Amino acid sequence: MSTAQLEKHRSIVPGHVPAHLVHDVDMFAPDGIEGGFHEAWGRLQQDGMPDLIYTPLTGGHWIATRGELIDEIYRDPSRFSSEIIFLPKEAGEKYAMVPTRMDPPEHTPYRKVLDKGLNHTAIRRTEEQVRQTAAELIDGFVADGRCDFGKQYAGIFPVRVFLALCDLPESDAPMLGELANDMTRPPGRTPGEQAAALDKANQGFFRYVEPIIAARRGGTGTDLITTMLNSEINGAPMPDDKALGLISLLLLGGLDTVVNFLSFMMLHLASNPETVAELREDPLKLQRSAEEMFRRFGVVSDARMVAYDMTYRGVELKKGDMILLPTALHGLDARANDDAWTLRPGRTGIAHSTFAQGPHRCAGMHLARLEVIVTLQEWLKRIPQFTLAPDAKPVFHSGIIGTVEGVPLVWDRA
Repeated sequence: MSTAQLEKHRSIVPGHVPAHLVHDVDMFAPDGIEGGFHEAWGRLQQDGMPDLIYTPLTGGHWIATRGELIDEIYRDPSRFSSEIIFLPKEAGEKYAMVPTRMDPPEHTPYRKVLDKGLNHTAIRRTEEQVRQTAAELIDGFVADGRCDFGKQYAGIFPVRVFLALCDLPESDAPMLGELANDMTRPPGRTPGEQAAALDKANQGFFRYVEPIIAARRGGTGTDLITTMLNSEINGAPMPDDKALGLISLLLLGGLDTVVNFLSFMMLHLASNPETVAELREDPLKLQRSAEEMFRRFGVVSDARMVAYDMTYRGVELKKGDMILLPTALHGLDARANDDAWTLRPGRTGIAHSTFAQGPHRCAGMHLARLEVIVTLQEWLKRIPQFTLAPDAKPVFHSGIIGTVEGVPLVWDRA
């Protein structure tokens, strides 16, 4: 049962929080979610809403509602720590993956390991494999004139690509997908119940990767896991506990985020044929459109912990306070992007935090960009015009990563 179906658990508002900054916002079921994930979060930028608000829901935490704050908080680990990044805080304390829970300088050598396998040059070498995967999937249903985009493409394509890069069997995808879902949208009515669900999923990842680490430690393979596992940390082999966290993070990041992003993107394009025509008619604009897509459809909402008592933007914060950073609100902020709700493939000067900012900027962003560009290229080559099916009833979910289910697309088979 989802959080939206249950009575919301409320925490006591701390004494240092002014009453006028308190607003009921459930990050797992924001008001208006039935009308769209981005639309629901966009309500927090209505006239008169403060730049920083506090909610007693989801364990009690602050929310940055404007792009400038989201960007600044991500970039400043000295004031806003990554020691805990998931909400509710009780659940975040159970999250044990690295290096996302580390601050510099401890974080730095582990980030270099991630970059070693996911840097731009390494990802460009995978393009043929990525393109072949996309083409095979689309060719499998193009003659039908219809597909459930989430089930037949978005839920398969990035997962198949990533598991191949890690040299893992595709048959493991459903189990790993369930673990990822319980990490990013942990079920439960109370913070304690959500913490137990997240901890169970986190330990599930650890149990899965432990024998893989044992088998590939010291190996000479070229897959992502072997490459990262056998990299040195400060001149020594990676400790076993850190290896568990790093390889688990690699899988979590690769099996959930792009899956959901692609469905939001195609849901929008299916209702905007003029944008599709613009992409179809200008190959260079299509290639350059990925950044605008990421700006418009941010899906991640993680958090930072206040490192010490301070006054920030005129608001008193206490050490240990949590601040949620809904990345969608940076890209959609009219203060940061003109006509922010309009997807403009030729837009320049784009501002967003879809991949976060600062030392924890997403290591997988180069692969994500390639997957988006290849999807658009291979899709429009085979299906130049498409729309949302008349019977479509998209269902939206919120959490650490937003999702949309039910994106049936139709096109002329001729």
